Amino acid sequence: MIKTDFLIIGSGIAGLFFAIKAAKSGKVTIVTKKDKSQSNTNFAQGGIACVSDKDDSFEYHIQDTLNAGAGLCHRDVVELVVKEAPKRINELIELGTKFTESAETGYKYALGKEGGHSRRRILHAGDFTGREIERTLLEKIKEINNIEIYENHIAIDLLIESKLLKKSLSEDRCFGAYVLDEDAGDVKTFISKFVILATGGGGQVYLHTTNPLIATGDGVAMAYRAGAKVANMEFFQFHPTALYEVNSKQSFLISEAIRGEGGILRLPDGTAFMEKYHPLKDLAPRDIVARAIDSEMKRLGLRYVYLDLTHLNADFIKTRFPQIYQYCLSKGLDITKELIPVVPSAHYMCGGVLTDKYGESSLKNLFAIGETACTGLHGANRLASNSLLEAIVFANNAYTKSTANVNLIKHIDTALVSEWKYYGTIDPEEMIVISHNWDEIKRLMWNYVGIVRTDKRLERAKRRIDLLKDEIREYYHNFKLIQPLIELRNLVTIADLIVSSALLRKESRGLHYNLDYPSLDDQYKKDTIIYRKPGGYL
Repeated sequence: MIKTDFLIIGSGIAGLFFAIKAAKSGKVTIVTKKDKSQSNTNFAQGGIACVSDKDDSFEYHIQDTLNAGAGLCHRDVVELVVKEAPKRINELIELGTKFTESAETGYKYALGKEGGHSRRRILHAGDFTGREIERTLLEKIKEINNIEIYENHIAIDLLIESKLLKKSLSEDRCFGAYVLDEDAGDVKTFISKFVILATGGGGQVYLHTTNPLIATGDGVAMAYRAGAKVANMEFFQFHPTALYEVNSKQSFLISEAIRGEGGILRLPDGTAFMEKYHPLKDLAPRDIVARAIDSEMKRLGLRYVYLDLTHLNADFIKTRFPQIYQYCLSKGLDITKELIPVVPSAHYMCGGVLTDKYGESSLKNLFAIGETACTGLHGANRLASNSLLEAIVFANNAYTKSTANVNLIKHIDTALVSEWKYYGTIDPEEMIVISHNWDEIKRLMWNYVGIVRTDKRLERAKRRIDLLKDEIREYYHNFKLIQPLIELRNLVTIADLIVSSALLRKESRGLHYNLDYPSLDDQYKKDTIIYRKPGGYL
């Protein structure tokens, strides 16, 4: 057994930012299922939103966030995040983050504009902002002695006091996790005063996603199995513009910042169509742009629409979007001269583990930060570039609350904790079942639980997912534990939560658009909360 004060599961911006702060107050252990630099953060192109310009204000940013969230944002949380932004951004800069500078504004840094924003307020590092922040945080962590990182370790399940004591408690708590060492094939037991879930999103539940292969919703699935409340899982954001590529397991994101700089969505005949759908045209909120593209593709039988930058200065495009320019060029597409074929792609999980304003879940000492959490900031649709901001604000809040009590909390009595029991073998012939079920979940979710939904499609999806849950549970209990099986188990849980949440919402709101309920309904203007009583792991 490995004892620590803070067990962080995940190594993106939220987990690393928390680790740097918490290391001042105790031993920090980070568990990450691949290389420490592999995270959704690395793929964040656009930037991080923060009021910085004299023509902007906190109230403008607050109102833009509320408008995008379609009535489900918690205003107190929105105000908290927006007003904390400058302090947390300055901390990133002090740590060494190098945002793109500009001599043309009254502010030191260049400010981009994205869909749903009424002002320019997006700080960025070219079009690889996430990668720059991740680099900064990892370099800082190298300097800190009491942070230990376990790479190629995937968490299996959380350790919960009620299950340990085999009795119900008025206030249940989390005290660690079982973790598989993927290289050695051994399961380690981590005991911790606090557990921080920072595992990112679950985009791999869909056939087409901008998320990396590691985004299998592990944190949300583990928290739900442990009995924590999960909220708003029906709101899965589809980014309007991913590069159209055949048979790609991860869609290449074409940043919303491109439309912020003047990019125009067009049909094959050159018609610009967004003016039919929203007054902001190409800069409408993401849910509206994604539905508009989906509608035009279905109306005309298209595989994709086009994003046009050819009217913009070629040198500006190469300088402002170097990553996108080079990637497209490697595919034989010069975006300064040719239109970009784009399609919507699953991008961001707006729901997650329900937390308070400090990031603590309904289970004591279990925190969730970043995309894993549902804090109330995003509501029914996330405003562009609010995600990295939310991650650092709530990492700081979680640090504040947990470290205030770290010396008052004792570790659980390890004599009561059972070591992992090994059973099962790997049958090579059965490995195909895992990959087949994975593929079936992704196709099922894409076809039945995508951008536009109906009750009939959702009910069909629910019936099939229930069957898949039974099959996967059987594999889980009979196979030797391996990463693909752990991820498959989490993925089917995420699919089930999305579908179950979508069936509960009898209206169309934000990212949840149901043809059977095309309008908003005030009686459903509330969070969709799902939880289960702990009593054995699924």
